[in-house]
Amino acid sequence: MNDFERKHSQLHDDLLTQGERVVEMALQACIAFFERDETKAATVIEQDTLIDQVDVDIERASIKLLLLRPGTEYDLRSVLTIVKINNELERIADGAVSVAEHLPPEEVQPAIIGTYKVMANSVIGMIRDANQAMRSRDTELAQRVLAFDDTVDQFKLQLMEDAQRKLASGEYEVPVAMSLLDFTRVLERMADHCTNICEQLIYLETGKVVRHLSSGWSQPSLPDS
Repeated sequence: MNDFERKHSQLHDDLLTQGERVVEMALQACIAFFERDETKAATVIEQDTLIDQVDVDIERASIKLLLLRPGTEYDLRSVLTIVKINNELERIADGAVSVAEHLPPEEVQPAIIGTYKVMANSVIGMIRDANQAMRSRDTELAQRVLAFDDTVDQFKLQLMEDAQRKLASGEYEVPVAMSLLDFTRVLERMADHCTNICEQLIYLETGKVVRHLSSGWSQPSLPDS
């Protein structure tokens, strides 16, 4: 194993460890939201300092790795992919912090909040699967994550329409509706970052580009010459 291979292997392991941190951070943020647990929320917010530091460390290590002149196109793509995925993980962590910083008001009853758990569980599953796809370099799993993004978009649309309708009817007070709307938007953005990770993984392993069409997700194709 040459110097590039050794350092690349370590960097890939560091990225996977960062992914595991982000999965747990997102999960704990959602639990804190549903339980209105300020202690869990504070732990999530504190964890972001480590996420940010590792984000910078991985980026700096990637630059040093490029200076070793990767020998193949795949090696070059792999380093660039690490940089891009690292950024997406940091954005997911930012979403977890946003959830933890804006716990729902006490007026949000368990019966109301329960309807949002399905969407949250789906997004957490996407984050876990994206991380597993990275670990195993599994493009089929990555494609399933991409395909599931449409489901999350539907959750967002339905839940936002429901919150807006109940705000207009007076069933929800403004703070309640705003809290639920913000939570839904953050979850949807986190799901989008998962799809970005999976798109990068597919490109790394196949050299193919994933295109999102108005009709939905399509099979990856080679870039236009």
